[in-house]
Amino acid sequence: MSRRSLAVIGIAATAALAGCTSTAAPSGGTSGGPITVNAADTTCEIGATEAPAGTISFAINNTGTKVTEFYLYGAGDRIMGEAENIGPGLSRQMIVEVPEGGVYTTACKPGMVGDGIRSPFTVTGTATRSVDDNAKLAEATAGYKRYTTSQIEALVPKTQEFADAVKKGDVAGAKALFPVSRTYWERIEPVAESFGDIDPRTDGREDDERDPGVAFTGYHRLEKDLWVTGLQPDSGAMADQLVADMKDLQNRVKTLELTPVQLANGAKELLDEVATGKITGEEDRYSHTDLWDFKANVEGSQAAVSALRPVIDEKQPALGKTLDERFAAVDTLLESYRVGDGFTLYTALTPDDINKMAAAVDALGEPVSQVAGVVSS
Repeated sequence: MSRRSLAVIGIAATAALAGCTSTAAPSGGTSGGPITVNAADTTCEIGATEAPAGTISFAINNTGTKVTEFYLYGAGDRIMGEAENIGPGLSRQMIVEVPEGGVYTTACKPGMVGDGIRSPFTVTGTATRSVDDNAKLAEATAGYKRYTTSQIEALVPKTQEFADAVKKGDVAGAKALFPVSRTYWERIEPVAESFGDIDPRTDGREDDERDPGVAFTGYHRLEKDLWVTGLQPDSGAMADQLVADMKDLQNRVKTLELTPVQLANGAKELLDEVATGKITGEEDRYSHTDLWDFKANVEGSQAAVSALRPVIDEKQPALGKTLDERFAAVDTLLESYRVGDGFTLYTALTPDDINKMAAAVDALGEPVSQVAGVVSS
């Protein structure tokens, strides 16, 4: 099966996921409704340049010919909210909680590359955080932060083991540790992405757009060294930088304040990761260990949803049952590809295997896309 045919399957799954929107009533625009975003190939038209603090909703319409993304950034390009992988002609709703007034930045990213088409966006006044008004939401964010902390506490030493194997020239050992180390990263990637600079260094692909002089680093650079080119003179330095970035992430997360909507959006983003990188085999293109990442993304999504379940069950009990069924279906499917402590390599999958996975992720993505609307209502 050609890479092109696999990409087509993945794009179909992405389109289905990207088309999902919340069924809850939107909020946050200047008239109480969503702020319209018309994202084209060369323009990014925002229906309002300011909104009151609190829950803000954007309705993003891709009117261009390229897959696009939409972001709301805070100071230092801190990601407040993001809607990824919006195919041509499709729409997505993005809900974000912004309790503090100030100047923020919106950005459309046609082609999902570069800094995007940016504009200032003003948030006026202040608002009480949802976690201050709702004990269940407060416990949800606290519980998910505990989960994030536990994953990073495992991520740092496991990455060190991987780096040590690279530096010793233990290729077999490093190959075995590569997908294991990445598991902890993939479960919490939306948290890492919220900082803006760590994710590109750690998880960037070789063909990603970079600023002049910015090197290809991180997991996938070392993946190429191990599986394709052989270890390079600077592979040890790349491994040391990877560990340093993980320790940096660990320190930053200590002071991170999450919102319930961020948990819900992160759960959806992790499924989008599956649809765009794992199902197509594009992400772990050298090692073909994509199903390890697939499993971790789904586990991370489920952890975020589980933290929010008391609120979901209170406001929309039927949704919780559907979420349980869909997560279980994906898990059962993935377990059918397990081999020992790992999974079948991507190159061993058939077109039918890929189609089954795409359908399962599509079915799961629909109810997960509703969670942000439920917890923000």
